[in-house]
Amino acid sequence: MVDNLGYMFEAGFFGTRAPLFMDVVTLIVALLPFLVAVAISFARNKHYKTHSYIQIIIFAFSVIVLSYFEYGVRVGGGFSAFMKDSGVSYDYALIVLVSHIIISVITVVLWATAIFRAKKLLQLGVHRKMGLVVFGGVVLTSVTGIWVYFLMFVY
Repeated sequence: MVDNLGYMFEAGFFGTRAPLFMDVVTLIVALLPFLVAVAISFARNKHYKTHSYIQIIIFAFSVIVLSYFEYGVRVGGGFSAFMKDSGVSYDYALIVLVSHIIISVITVVLWATAIFRAKKLLQLGVHRKMGLVVFGGVVLTSVTGIWVYFLMFVY
């Protein structure tokens, strides 16, 4: 199976040391806040059903991308293997990575809760506030994910 997915480890398109799969995932992570903002704009314009569908699609796509990323990292040797050629302190990069993981896990859990319990949360009047917190988490996940990418493959 790994032979069929060897393309994942070819040179990426950003011109860094990163393999292709990292560039693909980083591009998607960078675009994610903008995609979520579009979904939010539908709710603000009272197109709730469209908002709901787009959020579900973006969330599902994000989970698939996360799975693809995790597979690539595991097959590629893990964080240590990707840090091997970095000029950045391993400990510093690890702190940034752990921060990124904490933020992204909390965001995914809150996002899933906001989607799957939307009707109940709307009745309680907290869905909008929770959505804004999730959006903030998506932005922080994107920023810290890009930061990790730069630490591993640019510097």
